[in-house]
Amino acid sequence: MNEKYNVIIVDDEYLAQKLLQDYVSKVESLQLVATCSNAFEAMEALNSNRVDIMLLDIQMPDLTGLELVKSLENRPAVIFTTAYSEFAVDAFNLAVSDYLLKPFDFPRFFQAINKAIGNVKPDEGREEPLPADTVSRSNDFITVKADYKLYKINYDDLLFIEGQHEYVTFHTAQRRITALFALKDLEELLPKERFVRVHKSYIVSFKHIMDLDKSDVTVAANKIPVGASYRDELLARLQ
Repeated sequence: MNEKYNVIIVDDEYLAQKLLQDYVSKVESLQLVATCSNAFEAMEALNSNRVDIMLLDIQMPDLTGLELVKSLENRPAVIFTTAYSEFAVDAFNLAVSDYLLKPFDFPRFFQAINKAIGNVKPDEGREEPLPADTVSRSNDFITVKADYKLYKINYDDLLFIEGQHEYVTFHTAQRRITALFALKDLEELLPKERFVRVHKSYIVSFKHIMDLDKSDVTVAANKIPVGASYRDELLARLQ
């Protein structure tokens, strides 16, 4: 195996990270490009590097490994590395390459790597990441760069945007797209006549607001919390 395959490690335990780093270093065809402690760091690594194989823990804070894989439109070959056997069925329903139950030895790791290399996509999984500027806008749509793709999201289809630390997730009726961007910057970018900030973590579409009560706004059957500091402006704009 002369070709190099880029690998990221995603695990919130330091000792698990060190073990995986040691195992990766023993396989000549692997090149470690990032070690991440949570799913948000993993998304940043995926957007910044060409990643062929992801070694992924399941039980992590904020966003589990299963939830991370489900959120990715175009993902690398995934090997779950976990201490919990009960997630195996869910993992294989996501068509991952392998499921390593901790503790595992190097021969079992090497077996999983060979499976993952066989699942690396020659066209999609090995292309270079898109250049900078994750989000940009036009008159009727916004473009988002994520998972090695450029997405076009029409304003009419966008229900709401959810902020998650340094990431945002765009929710439409058909799909969710997560990208590296700040919600505050997105608030300035979006047309104010179409969208309104209702919470420190949410921007919603005026078009899709169905009702408003004391603490929530309903957006296309989704209950979105309304922050106290945003409620008066929301009421004024709705009236």
